[in-house]
Amino acid sequence: MLRTLILFALATAALSAQVKILGWNMSPADVKDYQAVTGKARIVSVTKENVMKELADADAFIGEITPQMVRAGKKLRWVQLRSAGVERVLHLSGGSDLRDSQIVLTNNQVVQGPEIADHAMAMLLSLTRNIPNFIEMRKGGKWTARRDNLLELNGRTAVVIGVGGIGFNIAIRAWAHGMRVIGVDPEDMPYNPFVSRYVKPDQLDEVIPLADVVFISAPHTQLSHKMMGPKQFDLMKKDSFFIAVSRGGIYDLPALVKALDSKRLAGAGVDVTDPEPLPEGHSLWKFDNAIITPHIAGRSDKDNARMNDTVKANIQRFVDGKPLINVVDKQKGY
Repeated sequence: MLRTLILFALATAALSAQVKILGWNMSPADVKDYQAVTGKARIVSVTKENVMKELADADAFIGEITPQMVRAGKKLRWVQLRSAGVERVLHLSGGSDLRDSQIVLTNNQVVQGPEIADHAMAMLLSLTRNIPNFIEMRKGGKWTARRDNLLELNGRTAVVIGVGGIGFNIAIRAWAHGMRVIGVDPEDMPYNPFVSRYVKPDQLDEVIPLADVVFISAPHTQLSHKMMGPKQFDLMKKDSFFIAVSRGGIYDLPALVKALDSKRLAGAGVDVTDPEPLPEGHSLWKFDNAIITPHIAGRSDKDNARMNDTVKANIQRFVDGKPLINVVDKQKGY
């Protein structure tokens, strides 16, 4: 009997030593997958019905968290986002319980780089090879050998705004097509053979006139908000292209419409808009040389597995007391 009591006490102590990690709306399979990482953590799936109760003694949270949830999580030490963008949880336009706390925030800032970069280049190549025109030709069932407006990327210049996980992958792909790449980023970037020149955001106006294509791949922060405004679109080279795949708040949508309407731009591809979703009947829909996709650039057959790998790696690091990966600077917003 005494031995049984001792074993029960030891088991209870071991259980209490576990950290409690909540996951937003997880499937049973996700819970099982994350739980298999370590016995030092207890993974709990939460929904709006039970999240506030479970947060009372939770150590970590996986998913998008609200200010009310942050305030309820008195013991929270770590929040893991499954996305790259953090502006919604940091509430950059005003005060933020998460931003001003000691809670460590991590994201998937590099994980979705390959598919988003593929999507950005697919948009550019569709425009430079006039693919939309040939899709229309197929609908009519009539061969029309139009050879105009077919462009070669080799020797042209790409300006990539934001050379992080997404922008770096775009730079590699643009370079592989023979393009000269200019990166715009607030950080001091290490040398790599894919970007021929780096400038700071306050030098953006100097390099925009050089661009045959401008890629938007930066995070949305207070400093990047509408950094591609009317002036910047006016500075763009005649018959250049504009591609946006990170956040719609970084560029001015009416200015883009004006640039297309005045025929300054040869075309545009946007996976992100502000507002989002793009309203039905919005003037951007009318342009044949505008490719619009519904914020799906980060989706692929491989992205979910990579995101789960990042989360699982951080679960193990968290319970072992090791530094987490993809830690966000909450004041900078990336």
